[in-house]
Amino acid sequence: MDQHSPRNHPKGSLPQSIPLSAVDAQEGSRIPSGIPELDRVLGGGIMKRSAILVGGEPGIGKSTLLLQIAAAAGTKGRILYISGEESAGQVRIRGDRLGITTDRIELCCTGKLEAVTAVLEAVKPMILMVDSVQTLYTDEAGMIPGTINQLKYCSSELITWVKEHDAALFLAAHVTKEGLISGPKTLEHLVDTVLYFEQRHGDRRFLRVTKNRFGSVDEIGIFIMEEQGLKVADPALLFLVRREGTLAPGIATAAVLEGTRALLVEIQALTVPAKSSAMSRVLSDRIDHHRVSRIAATLEKHLGLRLSDQDIYINVAGGIRITEVGVELPLACALYSARTGHPIPGRIAIAGELSLAGEVRPVRGLIRRIKTIQSLGFDQFLGPQLDPLEESSGSHHQTPEAKKDIQGTTVLAVKDIQSAIKSLF
Repeated sequence: MDQHSPRNHPKGSLPQSIPLSAVDAQEGSRIPSGIPELDRVLGGGIMKRSAILVGGEPGIGKSTLLLQIAAAAGTKGRILYISGEESAGQVRIRGDRLGITTDRIELCCTGKLEAVTAVLEAVKPMILMVDSVQTLYTDEAGMIPGTINQLKYCSSELITWVKEHDAALFLAAHVTKEGLISGPKTLEHLVDTVLYFEQRHGDRRFLRVTKNRFGSVDEIGIFIMEEQGLKVADPALLFLVRREGTLAPGIATAAVLEGTRALLVEIQALTVPAKSSAMSRVLSDRIDHHRVSRIAATLEKHLGLRLSDQDIYINVAGGIRITEVGVELPLACALYSARTGHPIPGRIAIAGELSLAGEVRPVRGLIRRIKTIQSLGFDQFLGPQLDPLEESSGSHHQTPEAKKDIQGTTVLAVKDIQSAIKSLF
């Protein structure tokens, strides 16, 4: 550890202030996790002196993920795995199933904070993992594990230890039936990064970040749960339904961005006469229903397409939740197709923001989206005008050859929803 570190002081003594210029710039360097999807979500790797909270439903794969990180992390230091829920034999069985044979992982099965602290001082690990934080307890905060006081006290003690010893901390936490981490705000404001493990469609797992002091909160990690553990999935094909011939009415292929990665997803729309003459319904749990209602109102205003007397159902194939603004134009096209019964031509991908005035507005990363649809065999793209700066200067990390790469793709650049519908139908 750097001798000028503000945290490098004997226990019990007062810390000393130092000039910012005297701080070692490499002090907060990252440790590769060995799992590319996790590194993407974390912003490039595990930041030293950071605390990472991993939340998810029981049985979703939090323990599996932590063990795989422990085995693959690119550090020569020791890794301490604290298990408060499983015995040593149970953890070993999981390790054997995952093919983990490394001797760097030290295992301690206890929930007593004082015992954990004693092992920490003896092992001096580079990475500390606690599974789960709800099992930690100390007599200083009462006798019942899992209470708010226990969570705050025990987590604070471990976070302080890793920050003083140039290590990193992973805390696994169960979520409630409402999908929130037990004692959520108590832990979220203490840690540096908050990850949520979500399950969609059986074996698919999505790792989302809701807080990250050292990276973006827009990235998503995509995994497949197999017998041998979590495997990195191919996101290019995961959410795309391969179909032969003409698409059914109400289906559109959207080119969306999740963080820095372009994905193709299938938007499915269905409209049926409202069951109640007084009120129509919008059912959509993959795209915010307020966004769906706004797009429907825009279509009704600028195209005269009556949707206010229809119940609207929206789905995204593969179960992924889409929040990116570029989904609005393909959503509008899918709604138009569903209401009129006219199918959208195949082999065309769509992206764009739709304003209340019916304008198709630019979205970021258009070149990246077009290159992705090319790689998957699509030969047409419907969207806003290409940004001249992005097209020529290689912004968003594009190379000068990016424009050449899109020459084989027919780009249908439109200015409003009327011209977009005319280009499609």
